[in-house]
Amino acid sequence: MLRNIWTPLADGQPTQRKEPGQLIYLQDTKAECFYYIVSGTVKCFISSPDGEERILTLPHAGELIGEAAFFDQQPRVSSAVAVTRCELVSVDRRRLEQVFSAYPGLAIAMLEDLARRVRLLSGHVDSDFLPADKRIARHLLSIIPEEDGRLRCTHEEIGASVGVSRVTVSRVLGEFDRRGWVETGYKTLKLLDREALAEFLSTEEAL
Repeated sequence: MLRNIWTPLADGQPTQRKEPGQLIYLQDTKAECFYYIVSGTVKCFISSPDGEERILTLPHAGELIGEAAFFDQQPRVSSAVAVTRCELVSVDRRRLEQVFSAYPGLAIAMLEDLARRVRLLSGHVDSDFLPADKRIARHLLSIIPEEDGRLRCTHEEIGASVGVSRVTVSRVLGEFDRRGWVETGYKTLKLLDREALAEFLSTEEAL
């Protein structure tokens, strides 16, 4: 199992297996728990009354999902389904209190992670008013990198998250690569110059 700051939540706990396309939790339902992804990829999305779908995130192994609604005790604002075969550990309030007691530092880390997610969701709203290149830049800056600095995502995933085509994503990433801001690879990206990408996002410059 991948070891990271959240691993104590899963240590010694039973796992749930989900096949591709299988629902993990449903929008507008009560959150009795949240989940740690042991393996696989999950799609978190919101659905409109007329059936339209907007992908919010595509979290991978080592990440948490569903914790915002768990903490504020309000109905879930999104749904989650397995994209690949997944193993998950559910974390309820009793388990969380046990882990916080043993690892007090996790409480602050979780607050920081929740704040990052709020900023990400706000970015989805703001991004509707941004051109495609800015939306892609903002999305890349919001992804937590792997230990080697790489971002684990595909062009299709980026396009689905920001509402543009794969062709547009490829074109924009190609320009970012040419400028030395990113390095593209098979299903991964590496941010080489985060500051330059952030500066591009904050200006009116267009590609």
